[in-house]
Amino acid sequence: MKLFLANQMRKLDEMTIQKESISSWNLMERASKQVFDVVVDTFKVDLPVVIFAGPGNNGGDALAVARMLRMTDYRVMVYLVTQGKPLSADCENNKNRLKESDYQAVDDVEKIVIPDDAQIIDGLFGFGLTRPLDGFYADVVTKINCADKTCLLSIDIPSGLFADKSNDEHDIVIKADYTVTFEAPKISFFFPENEGYLGTVLIKSIGLDENAKSSIESDFYYTTKDDLCLKKRRKFDHKGVFGHAFLVSGSYGKMGASVLAATACMRSGVGLLSVHIPKCGNDILQIKIPEAMVINDVCDEVISSIDEDVTRYQAIGIGPGIGQDDRTALAFEQLLRKTQVPMVIDADAINILASHKDWLSLVLHGSIFTPHLKELERLVGKSINSTERIEKVRKFAAHYQVVVVIKGANSVVVDASGVCCFNSTGTPGMATAGSGDVLTGIILGLLAQGYSSLDSAKIGVYLHGLSAELSEQSEESFIASDIIAGLGKTFNRVKFNKDGETKMPF
Repeated sequence: MKLFLANQMRKLDEMTIQKESISSWNLMERASKQVFDVVVDTFKVDLPVVIFAGPGNNGGDALAVARMLRMTDYRVMVYLVTQGKPLSADCENNKNRLKESDYQAVDDVEKIVIPDDAQIIDGLFGFGLTRPLDGFYADVVTKINCADKTCLLSIDIPSGLFADKSNDEHDIVIKADYTVTFEAPKISFFFPENEGYLGTVLIKSIGLDENAKSSIESDFYYTTKDDLCLKKRRKFDHKGVFGHAFLVSGSYGKMGASVLAATACMRSGVGLLSVHIPKCGNDILQIKIPEAMVINDVCDEVISSIDEDVTRYQAIGIGPGIGQDDRTALAFEQLLRKTQVPMVIDADAINILASHKDWLSLVLHGSIFTPHLKELERLVGKSINSTERIEKVRKFAAHYQVVVVIKGANSVVVDASGVCCFNSTGTPGMATAGSGDVLTGIILGLLAQGYSSLDSAKIGVYLHGLSAELSEQSEESFIASDIIAGLGKTFNRVKFNKDGETKMPF
């Protein structure tokens, strides 16, 4: 699913209006009807509804919803919060469709009375906000947030929240229980720092023109199952068709990471897998995953040398459980200098590169980095917010011509062209030891099968999260092995079940 910046959303509205020969007010009616339907499904009829409408088109949506609710059994109060600012044309139009007794224009926060147990609709400001709220409007939002309310629903975006960039931690923003957004989520919805403002996000279509969507170029995407294209296996295919992967992993006391990554790689469909490990892990690997071929390092406890011919592999992965021993670092440099295929670089392999930045030039184009936030910080530097973090990663990916997976609740896959794909799957239960090792194995298996670097990362992250969603384990009892156990069901779900609504995993 393509995501759009605020100025692109305005352009989409304009193109739809022109293509369909409708008025902007008609488009506003579509949006308002979607909000109205959610309100009717969500709000209780016996509790008061308080609607806050600002001077712009977001306020116009709110006034239209007020008009629709006036024709039901809901008890509705409407505050037109403009502080003397002129209304947009469509907001004015919707105000004129109400009786003067249906709303109260206020320019003093003390005149706003919110009944106990109120159900509030926030239509103060939409996605076009470019600076933090202050003064009167900040006071209104603070009063709403502090009210003894039952439910708070924001139209399109919580007022005060920026659509395209991070807010400062001190900004005043509505804290919604529900956000009804139109056509596609806003980019800022994927930032961890905004979790407390959004509540449950519902994506509703207002029929924006599909040709217009296609014509507008975007660097931002939201990966859903409809964006995935798994390769079909043919009757006479054999294991050689599905690639030979090479995994460098493990050290004394961390052979579990190697087992998880190797098993996940095999479960992702790779034809053959060879695993280079320290000698201490030989029996563990041979017993736990007999399908993999094991290559023992000359050293008992760490990876110290990678002497074998790596030209026979279609993809190489390194990092899970390897540690940061000096001998391991030199072995990694040795591998970088002779590999001829893209690599999946994870965990301590990332930390080693962060300590030897001059080795980054040796990383083959198309390689995939899979850092968690601390590893990413070591690699690209500290960031004050999600906007800065993503921009640093985009520059890093472009400079080294690689793909980077920023792991998190909405893992972001960033490629060398600057494209950013936010993932739609996953659960909080995945915040457990070994999840990253499993992801490395899945991506490595896909890369070895001939998927592009970007597709390997996108599909891998999606499958990784969906497998967790399909698990019967609770979030508390969930372990990384449960992701591997669910991969068969997950592949089948992606291949054969195309039904279901797009959801936001908040």
